[in-house]
Amino acid sequence: MNVLRKKWRNLSSPVRWTLIILFYLALIGGYLLWQYQRPAGAALYGHNHTDRPIFSYWVNDIWGGNAFANGGGGVVCCSRVEGDTLKVVWIVSRTRAQAEQGLQEERHELSIPTPSRQRSDRYLHVHFFPGDQVRLAWSANHDTPYEHLEYAPVEIKGKP
Repeated sequence: MNVLRKKWRNLSSPVRWTLIILFYLALIGGYLLWQYQRPAGAALYGHNHTDRPIFSYWVNDIWGGNAFANGGGGVVCCSRVEGDTLKVVWIVSRTRAQAEQGLQEERHELSIPTPSRQRSDRYLHVHFFPGDQVRLAWSANHDTPYEHLEYAPVEIKGKP
């Protein structure tokens, strides 16, 4: 350690200051590069295409709010959504008429592969379909890739 200290003191003052400045610039540059490569926070945007309200849902334990029946939904901001698979948990509620018919609340859970994401994508759209089906999609704004499609059921994890 003394050898390094002696070498440092033997350097001229302009060289020492240049090395100090380069060190801090490298730290700042490394931090900025690390931040640039990390995905930004995401807003969860729920869409319900069923006849029953979604009382509450979570994606990887991040609460996404609720989604009303027949297309209703909402946005909850902002959390990091990461991983190769996403665990979607939701509680299906009931309307007043459904409660009077004796329909009960239900809790569901699926593990779904994470859809591909671009750096500009800020919204993870979570679509709930009949038959306990869930589709996920990223977008840069409130528009979802499933907005103008017919909602045909999709087989996920062996469910029809």
